[in-house]
Amino acid sequence: ELSPGGTFVLAWSQPLQHWVAYNTSSGARVVLGANTNVRFALENDDHPEPAQPYGNGGWIAGDRGVLLYDRYDVFVADPHTGAVKALTAGEGRRTHTVYSPVQTDPDAHAFDPAKPVLLSILGEDTLDSGFARVTANGGIPHTLIRANENINGTRAEFAGGQHDFGFAPVAAKNAPVFAFARSTFRYKEVWTSDSSFQHLRQVSDLHPQQKNYRWGTERLIHYKGADGTPLRAVMLVPDGLPRNRKAPMLVYFYETMASYYHTYFAPGPGTTPNLTRYVSNGYVVLLPDVRYKPGHPGKSAVNCLLPAVDAAIKTGYIDPSHVGIAGHSWAAYQINYLITQTHRFRAVEAGAAVDDMISAYSGIRLESGVVREGQYEHGQSRIGATPWDRPDLYIENSGLFGIKNITTPYLSVHNDGDTAVPQFQGIEFITAMRRLGKTAYLFSFDGEKHGITSRENQKYWTVSLDEWFDYWLKGAKRPSWFDGVPFLQRGERNVDALFGE
Repeated sequence: ELSPGGTFVLAWSQPLQHWVAYNTSSGARVVLGANTNVRFALENDDHPEPAQPYGNGGWIAGDRGVLLYDRYDVFVADPHTGAVKALTAGEGRRTHTVYSPVQTDPDAHAFDPAKPVLLSILGEDTLDSGFARVTANGGIPHTLIRANENINGTRAEFAGGQHDFGFAPVAAKNAPVFAFARSTFRYKEVWTSDSSFQHLRQVSDLHPQQKNYRWGTERLIHYKGADGTPLRAVMLVPDGLPRNRKAPMLVYFYETMASYYHTYFAPGPGTTPNLTRYVSNGYVVLLPDVRYKPGHPGKSAVNCLLPAVDAAIKTGYIDPSHVGIAGHSWAAYQINYLITQTHRFRAVEAGAAVDDMISAYSGIRLESGVVREGQYEHGQSRIGATPWDRPDLYIENSGLFGIKNITTPYLSVHNDGDTAVPQFQGIEFITAMRRLGKTAYLFSFDGEKHGITSRENQKYWTVSLDEWFDYWLKGAKRPSWFDGVPFLQRGERNVDALFGE
């Protein structure tokens, strides 16, 4: 990243686990914070490679410094000397509050060194959020607003690195007024405030139709994985639901999902289940965390997801015999493995899943031309070795080789134009399931890629996906497509009528 004045290039050094500033004139290299114990790399990263950085918050005008993050605090690094100073005085780590500088002027290229810095704040333990301000010289930040909701502009450490909760507040050009979003599962609206954030005003009414529908409440639940790892999950509970252990539950996940606390999900069709639709129709929805141990992503998913289901059942709302799970891509891979190890789920949906890590290893991600090897050795798949060095790990973690154990009804969508996960991965899993006489269905949309982008196709798939879980988890009418759809009649369904369009 080139500094605004062109004096330095900022780069992350994986071997050093530090930021490095390169002087564009002299070529001199300065390691930032080399003589401190500040950790700029993710503390809880679970990939089998050196950790990625938390990120940087931008430059100070005149190329005088750059703002860097550790897990909680903001630091000012001098690119000339490498010296690092804590802008937030360690208050973030002391209180488990994540601070991040936010630039309110979209046209600005750097922070004014004479002005206080506006910070977003995120409570790591409670996921409440807000804004604070710190002087240009640093110190304990002064909290301006903090609430049990998502007030945008925050960051947090989750499995994929940084999680962006939204856009920074925008300042008016000719008045001391800020505009920003506030949200929970129940609402998302635009608010304005003066620079003190004490005089707040809601200026939008984005979802007036919502009052006509059943909605729900959100809660953050804490549980432990099978190995004792502390984990969290977001649970969405329909309004008015009694604790009589009769509600169906849909589990939806990817990696760590606590970041979706206070997220508003607008109803609509798509590639994955619309969570608000399920809550409105009487489902409890669970969004659990998964943490991984290198070499064993499949077992890691089992060890995290099953305790999450147990924790949700303990709340008293859920019928343990009517629990389903859904996920796409990486989550779908985990579902393929999961159902070879457990019969807990009444039905599953796994879209665009890898089923055989050996055959997928040397494939190419066609959208980028990148060979998939790195993904398995040190990336998301977290195997940590090649298949010729550790074939046992590739076999252990592939759902295909445990397929005889599956008893769970299985649904997938895997499109012919998928450039991320080759469609043959989905086809070989479905054909193997069918050969073994198991309940399995595959949807494929002509020309669609890894996700479904055509609204017509989204509606067709969304209705079919909802019918799938409603049949298995709520006892709804058996969908006619269970009998198969002739090739020449594919797509012939009046989904516009179903969606009122």
